Amino acid sequence: MALVLLCTSATNQKTTTIFIIGDSTAAKKDLSKGSPERGWGMALQCYFDETFIRVDNHAVNGRSSKSFIDEGRWQKVLDKLQPGDYVIIQFGHNDEKPQPARHTDPGSTFDYNYAKFIRETREHGGIPVVMNCVARRNWQASPDASKGKGEPMGTQIDDEALRNTTAMEAPLPLEGSGEVLLDTHGLYAVAPRDVAQRMHALFIDANKITHDLEQSLGPEGSKKLHMWYKPGEHPALPDGRQDNTHYNIYGAHQVAKLLADALCQEIPLLTKYRTNDKPCKMEK
Repeated sequence: MALVLLCTSATNQKTTTIFIIGDSTAAKKDLSKGSPERGWGMALQCYFDETFIRVDNHAVNGRSSKSFIDEGRWQKVLDKLQPGDYVIIQFGHNDEKPQPARHTDPGSTFDYNYAKFIRETREHGGIPVVMNCVARRNWQASPDASKGKGEPMGTQIDDEALRNTTAMEAPLPLEGSGEVLLDTHGLYAVAPRDVAQRMHALFIDANKITHDLEQSLGPEGSKKLHMWYKPGEHPALPDGRQDNTHYNIYGAHQVAKLLADALCQEIPLLTKYRTNDKPCKMEK
């Protein structure tokens, strides 16, 4: 009878879903051509027991908080959201861009969209988890090379176009001889924290977590997190790649692992479902 009760209890255990909404740094990637590019959201499932925690990654390349809503992608998440599920919200890289279809302003439309995500998640019984944007690998010779005063250099960087930047070309504008990783997001990294505080929502400082990771590895070591390859180093990238934004397989795992730990710190209930850091493929 004890065995029957144990099996019944396990069967009745509800699977909780962690939804991810965001941009290319977290997104699913097309693996059909063998590219090593991965979003950290593809790796997150590796660090939670999928019997009890299911990661449903809706992040998409090139999306901002505005375009994610306007394209109906947010509604698709709401249609699937069940009470007790979590929604990780992470935008910023593309909200910085000047294109009207993507651009929002921190302290205004950017904050409004984050508040909308939080409010509507709660209305459906879900639990919002606010994250700010991950750091870019931005090593400059001096702070004077950035725009400064809260205005992000991100407006100068087309993250999606970096996929066409080969290693044969001149070093990227962000590549310098500095030893300090400089911010490119300005207030776009600050606004999510402000909204979370105002709305008493969980907040994870993904920008600081990834900044510290990049800084710990240094200018050369941090390349191994990103789509930074010499010509001929990877069969899918014969001309190499110089991309300071997007993660490769190793980088996506390192970031996902740190964010999984941060999730467990903010939500202790998840700790018992945190798996050992064992090898895990990100093919689904």
